Amino acid sequence: MTDYNLIFGVVLLFNIVVTFRASSYWKKYFPGRGSAAAADDAVKRERDDEPSPLLQDGGGGSGDGPADGDVELGSATKTKSEAPATSAASDAAADVRHAQLLKKYLVVYLLAAFSDWLQGPYVYALYDAYGYTQHDIAVLFVAGFGSSMVFGSFVGGMADQGGRRRFVVLFAAIYAASCMTKHFKDFKILMIGRLLGGIATSLLFSVFEAWLIGAHASAGVMTHLGKSFSSAQYGNSIIAILAGQIANRAANFAEFKPTLEGSGFYTGGYLGPFDVSLVALILCGLLAGSIWEENYGEKGDDGSEDGSKDEKKSATGALKGAFSATIRSPDVLSCGIISSLFEGSMYIFVFMWTPALTALAKDEMGDAFEGLPFGVIFSTFMVCCMAGSYILLC
Repeated sequence: MTDYNLIFGVVLLFNIVVTFRASSYWKKYFPGRGSAAAADDAVKRERDDEPSPLLQDGGGGSGDGPADGDVELGSATKTKSEAPATSAASDAAADVRHAQLLKKYLVVYLLAAFSDWLQGPYVYALYDAYGYTQHDIAVLFVAGFGSSMVFGSFVGGMADQGGRRRFVVLFAAIYAASCMTKHFKDFKILMIGRLLGGIATSLLFSVFEAWLIGAHASAGVMTHLGKSFSSAQYGNSIIAILAGQIANRAANFAEFKPTLEGSGFYTGGYLGPFDVSLVALILCGLLAGSIWEENYGEKGDDGSEDGSKDEKKSATGALKGAFSATIRSPDVLSCGIISSLFEGSMYIFVFMWTPALTALAKDEMGDAFEGLPFGVIFSTFMVCCMAGSYILLC
């Protein structure tokens, strides 16, 4: 049988090398190796070391009035010395506020992402273990994708009006309910779980980022927003890799079986990752409700949402406006088509990789086949995704 752990280790080592090459540590320990940034820094340092023209000509005096020239020079020197000190103090305070904000965000966001990644490797495998056909499983998958598409169109606006922190807590509750439905070998209940999962996915990919932007604006650290997104993306990649490994262990922790003979309620086996995800979601909701401040969508000068005193823009009107803007802009339309085609291919891959690898393994091993380490395979996928994102930065 293929050694999936060995493949994971090799790919992980490659990813570590690529990530290090793309990081600032490479420039620190290996300076001047084809780095354009290093050359730019050298030019900047030379420019900063040049003496000020004001100091070179003695404050601009002609020599006829030395006293005036001395006064102007002293004033200019004092102003120039005080300004950097004030700026440095302001930057230091902003850095402290940003560090505190980022910690609060990451502990909640990464728990939410962790709960989502835990489920990825075993959704198809669980439905297959319940004995459903590939067609039935496809219906469940499409229901989840369709739910995300529909609710994703307006859930962001609802969060802006109702409170983003409140909707993060709602996300945790909805996704937790989705995880609990996985224990039932009942197609209707599983369908409800997929619909709930689609709603939760829409919240995950909209409300968290909206809260982060609003929190940065309130704290006056909008210049640090790019760093926050970079940290979240890097943390998300690491969490995805760890989630696959933990999910693999959870899936092998206990035997997959009904609680009572003939009962439709199951425990153990492929349900393990969903139970771990349930715990992560509970922690996510509790932390969001306790350490996050509430924030809302931007208001107009008159204090009303979106600057409207009498009425709020309806979800239908917003969708029409977005559609019109997309049609009028060839760049936006092209970007949307390209993204849709890419995402469509990814959804096909998400659905097909489990049965495809299972079929190949069964053909190879025959009666000796006992299952695949889907969590390890999933972690390998995530390592490759992380490496691919950093290759462009090398």
